[in-house]
Formats: sequence, structure tokens, C-alpha cells
Amino acid sequence: MKLKLSSKTSDWVITIYVVITLIGRFYIESLFQINMLNSLVMGFFTLFIIWGLIKIKFLNPAWFGFFNTKK
Repeated sequence: MKLKLSSKTSDWVITIYVVITLIGRFYIESLFQINMLNSLVMGFFTLFIIWGLIKIKFLNPAWFGFFNTKK
């Protein structure tokens, strides 16, 4: 049995993760005076974690119903 989260839970986990990582990135950038390229690399790796969790189907986002795929 694979462990997976529901759509609403996945949406909230992704939202909270993105907000926390953005706040953390802004804090780290101002603290250490990081340039733009390093900031982009940090952002890429934080999004790569979310992409990996979606790819292995642990997260199943419904994107809060914005993209209705069922017709």
C-alpha cells in the first residue's frame, strides 16, 4: 500500500511549503547577500522536491479546483 495524501491536503501542503520556502529564501538572501543566480538555484531545488513528491504520487494536487480536468 502506497502512502498518498488527498487532493485538498496536498493543495494545502504545497501552499504552506511554498510560502515557508519563499520566506526562508528572502531571509537567507538578505542575511548572506546572495546573488540572483544562487537564488534561482535555491528556488529550483525547492520546487524540485515538490515535483518529485507529485511524480511518485505522494501528493495529488487538485490546484484548488482552478484547472478542472474532468469534462
